[in-house]
This record gives sequence, C-alpha cells and structure tokens, in this order.
Amino acid sequence: MSIERECGWRSPPEAEENGSVLPASSSMAVPSEEILAAPVSPGRPEPVSRYNPLLLDYDGSVLPFLGGLGRYNKRLVLLTWIPALFLSFSQFSDFFLLDQPDKWCQVNSSLGVHGRQAHGGNDSSGAPGVLLLLPPPQLPTTPAPTSATNHTDSCLCNKWDYRIRAGLLQNVVSKWDLVCDSSWKVHIAKFSLLVGMIFGYLITGSIADWIGRRLVLLISVIFNLVFGMTVALSVDVNMFSTLRFFEGFCLSGIILSLYALRIELCPPSHRFMITMIASFIGMAGQFLLPGIAALCRDWQVLQAVIICPFILMLSYWYIFPESLRWLMATMQFEASKKQILQIIHRNRVNMESDIKGVMPELEREFYTRPKKVCIVKVVGTRNLWKNILVLCVNSLTGYGIHHCFAKSLMDPELNTSFMHNFYVNYFAMAGIALASCLAMCPVVGFLGRRGGLLLFMILTALASLLQLGLLNLIGKYSQRPETGLSDIVKNKFNIIFSIIGMFSSHAVGSLSVFFCAEITPTVIRGSGLGLVLASAGFGSLTAPIMELHNQKGYFLHHVIFACCTLICIICILLLPESKNQNLPENIPEGEHYTRQPLLSHRKGEQPLLLTNSELKDYAGLHDSVAMLDGTSENTTINGIKSS
Repeated sequence: MSIERECGWRSPPEAEENGSVLPASSSMAVPSEEILAAPVSPGRPEPVSRYNPLLLDYDGSVLPFLGGLGRYNKRLVLLTWIPALFLSFSQFSDFFLLDQPDKWCQVNSSLGVHGRQAHGGNDSSGAPGVLLLLPPPQLPTTPAPTSATNHTDSCLCNKWDYRIRAGLLQNVVSKWDLVCDSSWKVHIAKFSLLVGMIFGYLITGSIADWIGRRLVLLISVIFNLVFGMTVALSVDVNMFSTLRFFEGFCLSGIILSLYALRIELCPPSHRFMITMIASFIGMAGQFLLPGIAALCRDWQVLQAVIICPFILMLSYWYIFPESLRWLMATMQFEASKKQILQIIHRNRVNMESDIKGVMPELEREFYTRPKKVCIVKVVGTRNLWKNILVLCVNSLTGYGIHHCFAKSLMDPELNTSFMHNFYVNYFAMAGIALASCLAMCPVVGFLGRRGGLLLFMILTALASLLQLGLLNLIGKYSQRPETGLSDIVKNKFNIIFSIIGMFSSHAVGSLSVFFCAEITPTVIRGSGLGLVLASAGFGSLTAPIMELHNQKGYFLHHVIFACCTLICIICILLLPESKNQNLPENIPEGEHYTRQPLLSHRKGEQPLLLTNSELKDYAGLHDSVAMLDGTSENTTINGIKSS
C-alpha cells in the first residue's frame, strides 16, 4: 500500500465475472503530477495531493445520488427529443428542393421552328404557342442516353414548363432551369449539404470537447438560423449551394451536441431506448414533410418553414445546462457544484441519501484547472483507437451500401413502375427505415450492442452477395426456356434482396453511431462521435457521386462495399460489449472496454486467454505498466476472472 501511495496509483478490485468492463470506481486514477492546480488564494483551502476518484464515478456514485433519471433529467431528455423533428425536416428537404421534375418545352409552332429558335433564329409567323411533349425524364438511377444527337435535340429549348412531383409548384430545379447541360448543378447542390455536414461533424465534435456541448449547440443554432433563412433568399444556384454547405455545417453541430447530451444524461439501462425514441421522432418528421411541402407550394416558403422552428431553441441558453458528466470528467468541479445543487433542488433529493459522500468530497475538492483531452491522444492507446476505427468503417459501409440497395429497388429495367412514383419511393424508404428501428429494439435488447450489430451486418452481407451472385446466375439461365426461370423471378428476388439490404444496412449505420457514443470516453466523446458521423456522411455521399456519373461503375461500387461487409463481420468480433455498462469518463477507463467472448464461458471453465501475471513475462507488453499493475493477478486481458 505504501508503494501505491507513493506512485499515485490505486489498485482496483477484481473485474466482475460476467462483464468485460471494469466499473468506473475501479478504474485507475490519474497521477497526481498530471493535475495542474490553480494558484491558491488565502481564502481557499490548501489543495491535497490528488482528487478523489469517487467524483469521476458518475454512473456509480454521482448519478444515483442525484436521483438517476429523475424528474429534472426527464425534462432535459425531452428537450433533446423535440429538435429531432426539426432536424429531420432539414435533412430530408433535398428530396423536395432538388427533385427532378417532368419537363416540356414551350414552342411557338413546330419542332423545326423550335430548332431554329434554339440556335438563335427569329420567328415572325406569330403562330399560337403549343406544348411539345419531350421524352419522359430520366430518373437519377437511369443510364444516360447513348445517342448524343438525340440528347442535344431534346435540350434545344428556350423556355421550359415543369410538373413537379414533390407537391411543390416551384423548386430549385424549375426556378433556375437546372436541366440538360445544367443538370450537374443539382448534384453539386446535393453535395454541398452533405460535405458541409461532414466537415461540421469533424470540427464541432472536437470543439464540443473543449468548450462544452451546450455552447456548441447554441452557436450552431444561431448560425443555422442565419444561413438557413439566407438560403431561401438565394438569387442563383451558386449562392444556394454555398449557403447549403454552411447550413449543413451548423446542422451537424446541433445533431452531434444533442446526441452527446442525450447519452450523457441517461443511466446505463435507459441509454438505448431514449436514443431510439429520438430516432422515431425524427422519422415522424420524415413522414410529415410531404404534407408540409404540399401546404407550402413554393421551395422558398418551405425552406423558411423548416428553419423557423429553430428559433425556439434559442431558449436553451436559459433552460438547458451544460453536461454535468462532461464538467466532472474534465475536472471543472467548481461549476459542477453549482449544477449539482440545482439538480438536488429540482429533484428534491434528500441529502442524507448521500451514502458514498459525494457532496463532502466536492466541498473538500481543491480548485483545479480544467483538464481537457485531444482526440489525437487516442493514437497512443492499445484498444480504444481500434474500437473507434472499426465502428467508423461499419458506419461508412452501412450508409454506403444502403444506396446500392435503393438503386436496385428503383431499377428502371424492372417491371415495378409503381416504385418510380415519387411518393411511393419516398414512403417506401421511410417505412423500411422505421421497420429497421423497430427491429433494433428487441434485437439489441436480447443480443446486446455487439451481437445486434453482428447480426445486421451478416444480413447485409448475405443480401449483397446474393444480389450480386445469385441474380446474375438466374439472369444467365433465364435465357434458356428449359430451365423455367424468367425475368419475373429475377425481378422478384431483386426486390426482396434490396428491401432486406436496406433494412439491415440502416440498422448497421444507426447502431454503429450509438455504439461509438457508448465506448468513447466522455473527455473525447464529441470527437469520437464526429468521426463516426463523418464516416456515415462519406457513405451517404456515394449516392450523389454515382448520380453525377450517370451510374457508371455502379456494379464495382456495390462489389467494393460487399467486400467491406465481410471485413466488418470479422472486425465486429473484436469490439467490446457496452450493454448496461457505465460510460467511460477518461481514456484509461476507455481502455478497459476490452473484448469479451460472444458466449460466456461455463462455470469452472478456464478462459483461453493468458492472465496478467503470465503476460508480464513478455517484454513487448510492458508499454502500459500502470494498467498491468492496477489489475488483479488472476484477471485475464478480457476482464474475466480465472478460477
């Protein structure tokens, strides 16, 4: 004991039999020399050598003392749910603002006169105008015309008439005639929002770890109002695309900060369900958006209606506090005291219930300078960076392959013309996403985070491989009449595999984000969330990229993501299980989230992994002496005791 006190480390108790994560109270304390104390004034108590680790045991000590998910915390959780409705309006607005409408060319007499006018000729006949119906517009997934001459002839027009399928009388495409040679600007406009969100996730996530979640939320709301309302006043498509980039940047700050706040407010047993309720509210906004668009009738009015509700979030400056978990993890104990007293008053907590002595420890705690951590420090860890990397690849694969299945479902070669209807397509995608989230609740509740993610990734891989291999085989034999196979059978299998793939890939993407939020320590949770959400954005970015290239290379794109699903299945086995586990508060605690067997070993059975006493014999594993010394001698590297 004397040696441990001199070194500034404490020895944690043995890990639990059925858990892979050591409790927060048993994690290693930070060495005393790393604590930078502020200058002590005459009126302040003399600081002790190091802080009490009880204050960093948030889920085990602080949150139960404050009433758990009490009345006050429930109100804060509700405040994180409400903006999910507004955010879904902005995220899915591209379906309406940038929808490709049916178009006709308005001419004066005939196609020949129209051709001369398109090349600058003048018409003096004064014949009454007629409408010339051009060939049906190409869907985003339809290959480009093979004949360049026909394409040029169909685009020789001075004035277009449009019929918008998305319930609007005018949208961005019809306002600035973004068709034919200008159609590429539509894809750039779609890029702008997604690229803005990718950059926003990466930057605002790191900022949230330094200045707090609340301040990032409020700054993002203010600038989102400014850029969002300015989008509605755009004078050309270039201004529209530029402002949409900054709008996406601000939206990402709101999404990320609310996600982190929601996770950090909840006790372990409620985290997943509270997150899923927020997802359901967002999907409700997705279902309501077509009705709002039909009422607005104009894209500028729709944009203003989508942005205006964010004005209500300005009140969060007064009614929403900073994350108490983040304050205590970064050792801002002075600000934590004020917030704890406020929560005690709101929840009417009896001070006598403080069995572990949280408040006395806060009273005795000295004034320290906030200790904040950069995400770069994760590179020096053994397990944490691998976990985050695996989940980023899972998120990228899930959202990237989702577009491949959606494109197959809307393939114009199939006899599914009903899927080419805008509303059928829109509500089918929303319905599949809703069914996916509904299925996640029992699956994750029964199998846990890692088991659920593994199951959905296996379904995604099977749907992808069968669609790529089996359908080509069916198509080959359907040309032989004696086989009895036809294109109808191939089309039905294609629809089934596409729906299953969209269902499972959506679950993979959503669960990867939630999983990363749980295993990333509080001090860098914003940055970790930013990485996995940015990876999801990169996956979603493949959709407009493929549309811009007229689906060239689509098959190779699908093959690459199918191979990624196989790699992800192997990597998921290396992840820890975070179900009902306390959130890690600092990087050493995050390192304790180590791999655990999918199936727990039988009672009395020896685990196959070496114990820490045996691992000490290997010189290559001495890079983390503190972690080895702070763990029980009969504890294996996966956190399970040997008998």
